[in-house]
Amino acid sequence: MTTERREPAQNADERTMLEGWLEYHRQTLAWKCEGLSDAQLRIAAVEPSELSLMGLVRHMAEVERGWFRRVLVGDDPGPIYYTEEDPDGEFHLTEADTWAGAYATWQAEIAIARSNAAGFALDDLSKGRGRHSGEPFNLRWIYTHMIEEYARHNGHADLIRERVDGATGD
Repeated sequence: MTTERREPAQNADERTMLEGWLEYHRQTLAWKCEGLSDAQLRIAAVEPSELSLMGLVRHMAEVERGWFRRVLVGDDPGPIYYTEEDPDGEFHLTEADTWAGAYATWQAEIAIARSNAAGFALDDLSKGRGRHSGEPFNLRWIYTHMIEEYARHNGHADLIRERVDGATGD
C-alpha cells in the first residue's frame, strides 16, 4: 500500500479547506505507518510510554468514533478498544493485534465520520453533547479539533517512526 498525501487546496471555501486538512492529517498518519511490520508498529516510543504507531491508529479510530458518532449524531456504539477497567486499552497491544485489523477499523470509522459529517452544515450543532461541557458542538469546532488531534499525534508518529527505523520526513 502506498499512501498518497494530497495538500489541501489553498483557495477553497471553508468547508473544503477544513475537510482537506483533516484528510491530509489522516493520510499523514497512514504514511507514517507504511512499510512496517506488525512487530515494528507495536514498538513503543520509549519506556515507560506504551505509545506506538499501531496504538496511535487504534486511538484515532476511537477518536473518530467519539466525535463523529457519539457527539455529532448522538449514536453511542460503545468503545472499540478501551474499557472502564482499561481506559487506555487502544495502546495496550498484544501479539494478536495486527496492522490489518487496526487499519481496517480505523478506515471504517473514517468512512462513517465522512458520511455523518456530510449531513451537517458547519454551523449545525451536534445531536450529542461533550463529556466535559455537556454542551453541543458545531461541525466546524469538531473539524478543527480533529485537525488538532491528528496534528499532535502525527508529531508523536514522526518521533516513533524515527525510533523504529530511522525514517524521517514531514
